[in-house]
Amino acid sequence: MTPLPQSLSTALALAVATLSCTALAAPATLHVHTSGPQGFNTRSVWIDDGHEVTVVDTQFTPALAEALVADIQRQTKSRIARVIVTHPNPDKFNALSVFHRLGAQSLGSRATAEALPGVDAYKRTYWVHVAKAFTEDSYPRREALTQTFSGRLTVTLANGETLSLHELKQGGVASTQTVVRLDRTGDLVVGDLVSHRTHAWLEGGIVNGKTHLDVAAWRTSLQALTALSPQAGARVFGGRGEAQPVRVAVAEQIAYLNRAEALIEAMEHRLGERRAELTDPQAQGPHIAQLQAQLVQAFPHHAMPELVGYSIYGWLATRAVAR
Repeated sequence: MTPLPQSLSTALALAVATLSCTALAAPATLHVHTSGPQGFNTRSVWIDDGHEVTVVDTQFTPALAEALVADIQRQTKSRIARVIVTHPNPDKFNALSVFHRLGAQSLGSRATAEALPGVDAYKRTYWVHVAKAFTEDSYPRREALTQTFSGRLTVTLANGETLSLHELKQGGVASTQTVVRLDRTGDLVVGDLVSHRTHAWLEGGIVNGKTHLDVAAWRTSLQALTALSPQAGARVFGGRGEAQPVRVAVAEQIAYLNRAEALIEAMEHRLGERRAELTDPQAQGPHIAQLQAQLVQAFPHHAMPELVGYSIYGWLATRAVAR
């Protein structure tokens, strides 16, 4: 047999080595960190590709984010390379500073980046001046995203796998929504767009200093998830609760929204000319408590009913404006 030329032999050896490395590359693994009640049981998802970690959503405060980072560092030697913000709610972006100090890149849609200042101002006013849980100095300082995109962005991980960031055409739980897909498995990370067996945050987005919840847009965004992830076995990782198969998560969340909407409509009908009480801070308390109790009765196995009491005022205000 005629020996191969040295240059061809070297090239073949390199090709075989490359293919072997590719074949042996471990698949990325997906992990979940939950803050506990002090951070509203917010779930941050982190993806370890064996070299780098990608975090989705930052947690509500730097201290909670530092606990997330410590959890990651206990489980892997991979460096934290990037953090993705799914939508402009404080528990998704308030702790960007922690990741920036680690040298991580932060990613989000342009619409999310544009919404952050207004959401931060609204929430800062509430937490500092109404709830008085923070001072101006202790409330987390907002930091800007280091990279934005519109429509879709593909992120190539160090092991060769890809994440797809999809900006949905409509928001829902917030004014804008990004879905993160692990393309190999079809698993979706969606923030508070979905909360499995946990009551939803019903405030809506903050637009021009006011709350706005578009429940029709929320349902449309949920329905879009099935098209984004047709793979068998793909799961949805929401902002609270366990991961669920995509179709199950979508169906259950839509059923929750439909029931909540029906309860609000029934209350408005009963109140008649007194409907204005639903948006009067001096009169709405008993009505909100009743709606919360009705949702607890309708979904007895759902956790965190207090989220309804804290947030449904925003949905009521949106409906009042629309009338």
